[in-house]
Amino acid sequence: MTRIYLSPPDVSEGDKAAIVRAFDSGWIAPLGPDVDAFEAELATATDREHCAALSSGTAALHLALEVLGVRPGSRVLVSSLTFAATANAVRYAGAEPVFVDSNEATWNMNPDLLEEALQSHGPFAACVVVDIYGQLADYDRIAPLCADAGVPLIEDAAEALGATYRGRRAGAFGEIAILSFNGNKIITTSGGGALVTDNEEWAKRSRWLATQAREPAPHYEHREIGYNYRLSNLLAALGRSQLADLGRRVAMRRDHNQVYREAFAGFPGVSFMPELTGGQSTFWLTCLTIEPSEAGVDREQVRLHLESLDIEARPVWKPMHLQPVFAENQVLGGKVSEQLFTNGLCLPSGSTLSAEDRDRVITAVSEVFARA
Repeated sequence: MTRIYLSPPDVSEGDKAAIVRAFDSGWIAPLGPDVDAFEAELATATDREHCAALSSGTAALHLALEVLGVRPGSRVLVSSLTFAATANAVRYAGAEPVFVDSNEATWNMNPDLLEEALQSHGPFAACVVVDIYGQLADYDRIAPLCADAGVPLIEDAAEALGATYRGRRAGAFGEIAILSFNGNKIITTSGGGALVTDNEEWAKRSRWLATQAREPAPHYEHREIGYNYRLSNLLAALGRSQLADLGRRVAMRRDHNQVYREAFAGFPGVSFMPELTGGQSTFWLTCLTIEPSEAGVDREQVRLHLESLDIEARPVWKPMHLQPVFAENQVLGGKVSEQLFTNGLCLPSGSTLSAEDRDRVITAVSEVFARA
């Protein structure tokens, strides 16, 4: 049997044709009409006015911090339960991340701890909130807290394109939001990302910084440090084709989540990541927790059994405050994300996952519990 991956790229003949059309158009250089069109389409998809298409979601985070004025020596609030790129970008800007724990209701940043941080542990130059595993954070509480404190809010929607919260789309929150099109995301440009905002000047400055901050001169003139962060025209063509298929991809992942929930509904000690009231997650990855004292098995036993059957599964993100590279950084709370990491497991969830392979996953998990 072939290996079942967690979230492999979902590409089609239509995607291939889009790349070939861009290639045949002659726009092989980094920028071109597909970049412009992709930016416009992404702005629409996120209810934003402006977009800068970039080489990665990490690049988008870095530029978001730069254009918002985050400077060396400043401090930035960051969700602790996330991939390292979120915190790494803060370090790229010369700032120090201060980590905020999750709450059990969303797995996203805990608004109560954010409020405590803003009131008692400031000042902060920005706040980066991650929409974990495709679910938007509780922006009804988070956004006003940041606004009242005068702290710019960055929405890290790298995992959440296609999700909604109270009728607003992922990417629509905060002063700036970022997206990722890495190979494992809901749509992919192989590698790539984007910065979206309603502020035209921030978008222009992001594009300028992303093209080495070159001044308008006939020669190469540079007054500021810039970066090589722009997305290529060929990859933008792929992104446009993928974006047009976003609805089906989200529906497939939500269907996987529902089937998994039904399959494991009676299993002792098994709980799924909750869905925020008023929100619709993409369920980029279906995540569950296994409480060993109730289940008689632990997360790692299940993961290793899946691996023995050539099925990829991974623990939930290891919180940033537990990562050796950030061991000295301040954290507010920590116990919730630590427990999610200890007991949490991500199951295969890609939009290419067949019903037959999904059944393989369900059968494999069931075998572990049957032996408990």
